[in-house]
Amino acid sequence: MTMDAAPTVHGVLSPAGPRRMRGPARRLVIDNDWAGDPDGLLALAHHLLSSDRVDGVTSSLTSPMFPGADSGAVRGVEAARALIAVAAPESAGRTAAGAERAGGGPSEASRLIVDAARRDDPLPLTIVCAGPLTNVAAALAEDPSIAARARLVWVGGAVGDVFEYNRDTDPEAAAAVFATEIAIEQYPLETYRACTFSLAELEAELTRTAVGGAVWDAFTALEFPTRFPVGEVWHLGDSLPLLATSLAAGDPPSAPRVVHTEVDFRLIVGDMAAKFALHDRRLAGAPTH
Repeated sequence: MTMDAAPTVHGVLSPAGPRRMRGPARRLVIDNDWAGDPDGLLALAHHLLSSDRVDGVTSSLTSPMFPGADSGAVRGVEAARALIAVAAPESAGRTAAGAERAGGGPSEASRLIVDAARRDDPLPLTIVCAGPLTNVAAALAEDPSIAARARLVWVGGAVGDVFEYNRDTDPEAAAAVFATEIAIEQYPLETYRACTFSLAELEAELTRTAVGGAVWDAFTALEFPTRFPVGEVWHLGDSLPLLATSLAAGDPPSAPRVVHTEVDFRLIVGDMAAKFALHDRRLAGAPTH
């Protein structure tokens, strides 16, 4: 008996960026407080230029500590749309703003999440959240059955008994989500605070490219709370979910709840810089190999 030869699989490049040899492994809904710390926008651009399919981008409220007459959910989705237009206008699905207050009920954002989870699709759904869990909690409250149809990758919470922005901006939402059966991969404060980048390095790196320049503009335009003076470094923790999505080394963890304490931050920033540069080369019509 002879064994058939394994089929040859060729890699491909899409306009948005390098793809896995067999295409995207999952579809994503990406949720964040886009009107807050702009490292969320940096992570969004990175996801858009990576291998997974982005089916939706939703915006949550910011903490009252941020300047502004509103909570920033609508301003946030506008910022996300502006970046999508630069980074990958053909690669993102729907966008929607969430509730403008902590503990808010159903919103366009929560309905987008529910619709994505209910959709019959061969690709599994991952909800990426690097902000308050307001929109995720509202979606799970609207349809608890979606807990079995998606997994959540969340930047937030803490191992120690300390204040943590993403959890404590809407603690009721975080408690409600963790009370469900949804599978969660978590990057807590102790992990994401270790992912620091020099602001000088960040400016030098981002201003080299069109996508990076758009993100850097968001950094320089940020109205930051005066109670938190800015030093010479910035935490890029919102990029950590890429280690569980497009840059994942293997299948998702089998355990329903995983807290990540060690991460490969070099992989994230190296891949980000390369994808931003390759995106510029593709736009210019230059060869990428």
